[in-house]
Amino acid sequence: MSFKNKKVHREITPLIAQDSFLVLDRVKTFYEFPIHFHPEFELNFISNGKGIKRIVGDSVEEIEDLELVLVGPNLYHGWKHHKCTSNEMHEITVQFSEDLFHDKFLQKTIMKPLRDMFNKSNRGILFSKAASEAMYPRLCKVAKLDGIDLYLEMVSILYDLANSKNQELLSSLTLHIDSFQNSERIKIINDFIHQNYDSKITLEQVSVLVNMSSVSFNRFIKSRTGKTFIEYLNDVRIGYASRFLVEKDLSISEIAFTCGFNTLTNFNRQFKKQKGCTPTAYKENFNGLKRVI
Repeated sequence: MSFKNKKVHREITPLIAQDSFLVLDRVKTFYEFPIHFHPEFELNFISNGKGIKRIVGDSVEEIEDLELVLVGPNLYHGWKHHKCTSNEMHEITVQFSEDLFHDKFLQKTIMKPLRDMFNKSNRGILFSKAASEAMYPRLCKVAKLDGIDLYLEMVSILYDLANSKNQELLSSLTLHIDSFQNSERIKIINDFIHQNYDSKITLEQVSVLVNMSSVSFNRFIKSRTGKTFIEYLNDVRIGYASRFLVEKDLSISEIAFTCGFNTLTNFNRQFKKQKGCTPTAYKENFNGLKRVI
């Protein structure tokens, strides 16, 4: 799979470097997430979702009433409402970065189950119905926790899942997107944008950082991310905006300008283009979001 495949969207998640886990808990009347990928791990639980189509790598299946899946970094995945007749699906999604568990920590003997599970997740892991049922009340509880209590419970949940029986690997191949962060130039660009997303950033300004002409730079970032520089910049800004919509008591216009958009009209257009809904609808769609700093 190539970045040039326009059907695959590189999602900018709300996670920042200081976070440990991001927990999303919401009830949806329509379940549709276009195929996308991101460098974070994602644990996704769905109840009352029989008939939803799940895509993970080259695996395409209809899900049952209840399921729990772990998707590894940069493995493409998505969901379609498909044949689901329910109008009240409960989703709990937990995202966390690759570097949350240091390699030296995972090399400890007691951590072997976690290490093995994370390695297998590059194909996607479907946990058994029994494991999913056992984790449901614990995941519901996690969405109400904060601080060290959230961290410890999530580590415990992941460890218990790693030791659970009858795990199924979903994708027959390790079909994922090579991490765009492997490029030193991309890292420089990415760090600069995240540090200055709230200010005016020009193509010429960023091109100088990596010693490239504007034309060469735009061609370079397009080849590595599948997006022009402006598209990539807007993705990062929308990522921050989506976080602020559920965390901060700010108006839509305040969030738009805080995230570097010069006009509310452009912000609304870019947000709907990426998220498929208005900023107001996005904010109302969340029942809970917890983070650890």
